[in-house]
Amino acid sequence: MSVKRIEIMDTTLRDGEQTSGVSFSASEKLTIAKLLLEELKVDRIEIASARVSEGEFKAVKSVTNWASEKGYLDAIEVLTFVDNGISIDWMKKAGAVVQNLLAKGSLNHLTHQLKKTPNQHFKEILDIISLARENGIETNIYLEDWSNGMRNSKAYVFEFLEFLSQQAIKRIMLPDTLGILTPSETFEFVSEIREKYPYLHFDFHAHNDYDLSVSNVMEALKAGADGLHLTVNGMGERAGNAPFASVVAVMNDFMPNIQATINEKALYTVSKLVETFSGFMIPANKPVIGANVFTQTAGIHADGDNKKNLYFNDLLPERFGRKREYALGKSSGKANIQKNLQELGLQLNEDDLKKVTQRIIDLGDKKQVVTKEDLPYIIAEVLDNYSNEKKVSVDSYVLTHSKGLRPSTTVSLTIKGETFEEHAQGDGQFDAFMNAIRSVFKKKNLLLPDLVDYAVRIPPGSHSDALCETIITWKDIEKEFKTRGLDSDQTVSAIKATEKMLNIITN
Repeated sequence: MSVKRIEIMDTTLRDGEQTSGVSFSASEKLTIAKLLLEELKVDRIEIASARVSEGEFKAVKSVTNWASEKGYLDAIEVLTFVDNGISIDWMKKAGAVVQNLLAKGSLNHLTHQLKKTPNQHFKEILDIISLARENGIETNIYLEDWSNGMRNSKAYVFEFLEFLSQQAIKRIMLPDTLGILTPSETFEFVSEIREKYPYLHFDFHAHNDYDLSVSNVMEALKAGADGLHLTVNGMGERAGNAPFASVVAVMNDFMPNIQATINEKALYTVSKLVETFSGFMIPANKPVIGANVFTQTAGIHADGDNKKNLYFNDLLPERFGRKREYALGKSSGKANIQKNLQELGLQLNEDDLKKVTQRIIDLGDKKQVVTKEDLPYIIAEVLDNYSNEKKVSVDSYVLTHSKGLRPSTTVSLTIKGETFEEHAQGDGQFDAFMNAIRSVFKKKNLLLPDLVDYAVRIPPGSHSDALCETIITWKDIEKEFKTRGLDSDQTVSAIKATEKMLNIITN
């Protein structure tokens, strides 16, 4: 039986970041990129869209600098646009050498969004490909809305493919942009294209609007797809993309003629770290990486040992690195902490390692034991860029909560060197704190964003003395964004998250 090697392209840092309310900092993007390439062993990663923002440019630059040193530059990809070369110029400055050019894969998109003919579109694409080659940039191409194109304008799709078959491109990427395909359609459409163009490389990019992404991925592979696009935890726009862990488990267990070089043991730790960085929580019953999956299975397997493995299946927790536990505390030295970080598949530079060590020591003074499960929360806090340059600091506060009296707060706040003190009451301690902050900002003629969502979580298996992470979603006129705080006290963790928000909105 011949075995086909499949390329895995992870797009957590680009398509996954389109998850509502998710935005990775530059340090977080670099850390995730390292994990994806060095620990999970993915073939390629798509890390950004060109021209988005100055912050995105700096994030891409940090990743390409690292990738260039480590020999991974050809595995770093950036989404670009048919824009007369503006994206190419952006890529050159950012140090990236592989573009994923976004083109129109359906006549409907081409006609109504671009208002152009196929020949006009093809000519512009040809110019971009030529310009990319002149600048040492390799081209892959997305056929946006390809699935609807195959349903409703198949002649256009094949006209486009015929044009692309004659161009200097490496991969043609077939996205189910709106997540509308059924498994039978996926097999039919990919098979038809594979049969006509057996020597071209085709990637399949699934969305999960009908919860069919994993099934569609299986059918695309059966039909001859050469590569897959996945995201950690199934992150992505709307219902998300095909989830990395589920697809890898299905490929390894049910498709013996398919092979990908993914390190299963790193799946869980990478998923947990991405969960922490993004604030996008993994459902407890999420296959492969959910908190409950192997908690339940462990008990069933123990019973099954005495009953000829009646309840046994191949999804053993050991496959995904979920067996060991380590305790950390204020007496832990740097070497011990580094060993635990390595268990997470994470390497930090010397400065970040010192920050993590000091944070664990500080927390150990409040909480005697810091567990391995606490580490992603601590790392996320340390790597959070918002804490680097403080324009606003919450210097001190007094929180009161007495029976029969409204909670109240007195806060001392410094904004760009100017200190304010305010007292306020509220429906709870945090509400009183926010009312005091609001009064200070009103004096400065500044508005606070609206609080949209307030989520509190502790690591699985923790007790009443657990570290507490508060993730707050804020909304201003332009966008929604999230901040997080970490402390053994819930209200204090919320105050830390709020302080980060104040630094974001203060120019």
